[in-house]
Amino acid sequence: EHRYSWTSSTQSTGWAYLKLMGPGALRLATQVAILNANYMAKRLENHYPIMFRNDNGWCAHEFILDTRHFPGTNIGVLDIAKRLQDYGFHGPTTSWPVVNTLMVEPTESEDKAELDRYCDALISIRQEIQEIQDGIADPENNVIKRAPHTLDLITADEWDRPYSRQKAAFPLAWITSARKIWPGSARVDDAYGDQNVFCTCPPVEAYSVSDLENPEHAAILQ
Repeated sequence: EHRYSWTSSTQSTGWAYLKLMGPGALRLATQVAILNANYMAKRLENHYPIMFRNDNGWCAHEFILDTRHFPGTNIGVLDIAKRLQDYGFHGPTTSWPVVNTLMVEPTESEDKAELDRYCDALISIRQEIQEIQDGIADPENNVIKRAPHTLDLITADEWDRPYSRQKAAFPLAWITSARKIWPGSARVDDAYGDQNVFCTCPPVEAYSVSDLENPEHAAILQ
């Protein structure tokens, strides 16, 4: 018997998905997910080592990019994940099941254009890493180590970085002001945040009906 059990809401959601899809659609979704993963892996194989493919060079519904070895740099998996935000993407699974790697699982949900945009972003980031390796970009003060770049940062009067605002926020032609997804915050210290947990919830008193007259608590609950 499995030591963990799902909640009833999770079980009902999974059951509803299976019933709505049916055997034929589930099979098709699985085939498309595998196709998408292998398409992306093929596009990226000349830029990043692909781990755990079979003897024929295929993967299943997900694949792992090895981001552990960029000689001459200290670029790691979190740097790449944070830089992806500047391209409008959330980073994929990081450091699992292998430390300092990216696990990409495109599923069956995205069309080819979106898969290509994600690949283009990762390829562009690899080129940015190459600029560091070639000595073109500073090993620390560069567009990857300083990512992500917020709207406030890009539009500030002062800009003291050795790369342009254009390179920071609009690195590819399809990333324009009209469709830009801006990161919510600049770089944070992940390790510090993990080790210094604090609560941003309002105090219990703020949920009191009578306490809604308190402007500070009312503002929090809004």
